[in-house]
Amino acid sequence: MEMIELLIELFIDTTLDVLPIAAIIFGFQFLVIRKPIKNVKRVMIGMLYVLIGITLFLVGLEQALFPLGRLMAEQLTDPAFIVGAQKVAGELRWFDYYWVYIFAFAIGMSTTIAEPSLIAVAIKANEVSAGAIGTWGLRMAVALGVAIGIALGTYRIVTGTPLHYYIIAGYIVVVIQTFFAPRMIVPLAYDSGGVTTSTVTVPLVAALGLGLAETVPGRSALIDGFGLIAFASLFPMISVMAYAQFSEFRAARQHKRERQEKD
Repeated sequence: MEMIELLIELFIDTTLDVLPIAAIIFGFQFLVIRKPIKNVKRVMIGMLYVLIGITLFLVGLEQALFPLGRLMAEQLTDPAFIVGAQKVAGELRWFDYYWVYIFAFAIGMSTTIAEPSLIAVAIKANEVSAGAIGTWGLRMAVALGVAIGIALGTYRIVTGTPLHYYIIAGYIVVVIQTFFAPRMIVPLAYDSGGVTTSTVTVPLVAALGLGLAETVPGRSALIDGFGLIAFASLFPMISVMAYAQFSEFRAARQHKRERQEKD
């Protein structure tokens, strides 16, 4: 009964949230373009599917992903789990939480590879570049960046160091890389940071950050629990440009070796 009430409540909220989008689309169609919508019935059925899908997705977040992320954070930071951890003044040291960093890396890698928006961008990039940008190569580069970023973000939560130090240093690296990376990869690298913060990655990463901040002694859920998404957006830019620079270096080296063999 509670589940039905939750579904109805979320469906109403979702409908109210989607109404402005529908109003803008239909308003432009009738008032600006002044043409009737083709296949109105199909469009309305599609809108209903969107509402149902978003509602079920939100229920899934509340019932599964958020509790799962918090539960994993609680279990991995439990002193009873951290076997052989050395205590200093009754507190665990940052390197005693190595399972947290490993889990953060693994969850960042796996969720990003499964991210639908990244798959779509990678396929389009492969098509537009006529195969020069590999679909799997791009996805793995982005996933590696997210994994490193989230692992570093969990380290920041454990140590309690200020978030802005990491973000400023990261964007300095991005700016420097922008001048040296191949021109065709720079816009794609910047977009890759945005597509990671989508359906699959955000719920688990946000839940992990909040759960970690709530279980690590001396951390605030509000101050320290958020910020992992920023790492997930920043580091893919670095990893994608680094991937392109490495590929360019290898190609140049191969070309040089072939010329030497000919000579």
